Amino acid sequence: MRGLLFCNVRRVVVLALPQQQAAMLRRSREARWRKTRVSGFVAAEQQSAPASSPPSLKRRHEGDPEEFRSPPKRLDTGEGHSQKVATHYNALQECGLVERSRSRILHMRNFNNWMKSALIGEIVEKVKRERRDVTVLDLGCGKGGDLLKWRKGHISKLVCADIADISVDQCRQRYDDMRRRSHPNERIFSAEFVTADCSRELLSDKLKDPDLRFDICSCQFVYHYSFESHSQADMMLKNACERLRPGGFFIGTTPDAYELVRRLEESDANSFGNEVYRVTFLKKGDYPLFGCQYDFNLEGVVDVPEFLVYFPLFVEMAKKYNMRLVYKKTFHEFFEEKIKDEQNRALLQRMQGLEQYPADGRDRLASDSPGEYEHAERRARTSGVRLPLGTLSKSEWEATSIYLMFVFEKMS
Repeated sequence: MRGLLFCNVRRVVVLALPQQQAAMLRRSREARWRKTRVSGFVAAEQQSAPASSPPSLKRRHEGDPEEFRSPPKRLDTGEGHSQKVATHYNALQECGLVERSRSRILHMRNFNNWMKSALIGEIVEKVKRERRDVTVLDLGCGKGGDLLKWRKGHISKLVCADIADISVDQCRQRYDDMRRRSHPNERIFSAEFVTADCSRELLSDKLKDPDLRFDICSCQFVYHYSFESHSQADMMLKNACERLRPGGFFIGTTPDAYELVRRLEESDANSFGNEVYRVTFLKKGDYPLFGCQYDFNLEGVVDVPEFLVYFPLFVEMAKKYNMRLVYKKTFHEFFEEKIKDEQNRALLQRMQGLEQYPADGRDRLASDSPGEYEHAERRARTSGVRLPLGTLSKSEWEATSIYLMFVFEKMS
């Protein structure tokens, strides 16, 4: 399996295809998608293109604005799934540290958190080279899981926005607790909290200062909900990018549509997954540009419906708001890059983003299923790497490797 990862105290090693070979295979796979008429988003785009469209889609997918044609705009018929999203996240119970430590996917959650930390740290550092005071929009803030990351980045102001009012209240409470417990001499950023459906409502209308400008907009594991319709995806982009200063960044994580459809097409059913996650589509072979719904189940909890984000279309839509794609990287690619840094490696260990294999006498492994740590055993056997190793179980890595990171920059 591609991308299984390990580390020990001195170094990190990745069990994977060589980087160049993996990149070539990925480009080849995406090229096949662009040519197929049977499966993939290309078929949907071809079927809906005007008669005057050129027969070749290659240049459009490469982002030539003269060749790109507007995709079919799925009608926005009201609330759609927005209320389901709000209800779902409002109903989630806040669990304590003890409860979280018992989770089957504890290390995967910590690993995802580390990935976000590395991304946020990278972009805050870039902005601070040009500006001392940094203003951030956390679009889809949830319960405030990234508050400590912004604190570590020493930003000046944070706006937290989310569709779920109970989540926003919990985020506000976390912020108040953080301020109350901080050292008297520590300068904690000011914060504003907004409850809004950012895929349907203009956020600037709800801000205390409607002319407020941001240096960073962070949208973590959220943007794909907006791809229910063209109007929702566009409004989400508008809220993310419209108030960014020139040189500001729109950053985030979202499921990789190519990877999701690859796994679906390779499965014998309309779903795929393992002991920690399952993704279920209505059918194969038909992947509309908007409203391509699937259900995502993580650790036995049924999540609200999600929607595929066709990334070339995402890039084209962002150009409307003068945004340029800086990079798009899979979690595997991003991990390989960031783990080379000593501070990132130390942070990964502190955050317990990887599980120790074999477990010591005090702990037990996250899974006792056969084959979940075969990759670690093989690595130790064949590469001479000393035990113990830090890794994720096979099921956790399969679940987290469906995601990608993206960074856009606002042009002047």
